[in-house]
Amino acid sequence: MPASTELLARARTGDRDAFAELVRPHRRELHVHCYRMLGSLQDAEDMLQETLLAAWVGLGGFEGRSSVRTWLYRIATNRCLNALRATGRRRPVAEPLPVPPPEPSALGEVLWLQPFPDLLLDDLPDHDPGPEARYESREAISLAFVTAVQLLPPNQRAALLLRDVLGYRAREAADLLGVTEDTVTSALKRARATLDRTHRTGPPAPEPGSAAERELLDRFVEAFVELDVDALVAMMTDDAWVRMPPLPFEYRGTDAIRRFFSALDAHRRGIARMLPVRANRQPGWGEYRRDRTTGRLHLTGIETVALAGDRIREITRFDTATAPYFGLPRSLDG
Repeated sequence: MPASTELLARARTGDRDAFAELVRPHRRELHVHCYRMLGSLQDAEDMLQETLLAAWVGLGGFEGRSSVRTWLYRIATNRCLNALRATGRRRPVAEPLPVPPPEPSALGEVLWLQPFPDLLLDDLPDHDPGPEARYESREAISLAFVTAVQLLPPNQRAALLLRDVLGYRAREAADLLGVTEDTVTSALKRARATLDRTHRTGPPAPEPGSAAERELLDRFVEAFVELDVDALVAMMTDDAWVRMPPLPFEYRGTDAIRRFFSALDAHRRGIARMLPVRANRQPGWGEYRRDRTTGRLHLTGIETVALAGDRIREITRFDTATAPYFGLPRSLDG
């Protein structure tokens, strides 16, 4: 008897340890799938737990007509869809900027966006996507891609992720969603058209850890900490993008970015240390400021950048809500 069949048989008798072992190989990829659906690391964690609970409760109804992995994806996808349809997204609470910002280029819509630590991506199972996949894994977890997906209606979002990221065939995706193939095909067509308009691509980023990446990131950190606006702008593409969820302000293009950094000049000079992390397969840092009274350094934000060739295409600043997932301490000795 195959190990998975034996585990399933034991789990059906109420053996929780067998159930945990049965779903363990799929937990991380389900977490990533829920994150792509919801855009929030914390919401995805909650939905993963709901999925596993529903699977445990509904194990007796699993007839084995699909793999355990596909069955879990069915539960996770539909749980996420139910959550998205049940209520509108609550506007996250955000600390205001310390100084009045300049007029933004746009007001962002995906205020719930959070980063996904590479620490949680490194132990993903080695599943090749199905034959229908159109996105390779690095692009499909990028902040730009996840943001673009959040702008899709729930049914289009699910169709795109199942077909173009996970590579399920139309018939399989329809079965997962409980709809017809025509419904999936129509939703996918509309989703692809929207992503073609909203998801930006550019020259490939340098390889992670390469000399080219290190040189560019070292220059960025130096300019960022010193707030050398000219140096920062010189490193950015003409269509670069700065945003800061859960605040709505977005600045696009080097002129708008120059105005933004210049307006925050005095405040941002308080940055004392940048601890490197990686999120969404992109470079990032925990941003620390020094307390003038105690001398200790306190975490005030998480910065990530998206690279395009030898330039920076995007800077995203997040609050500290996800810091524990990155192993970032709240404070450091000076």
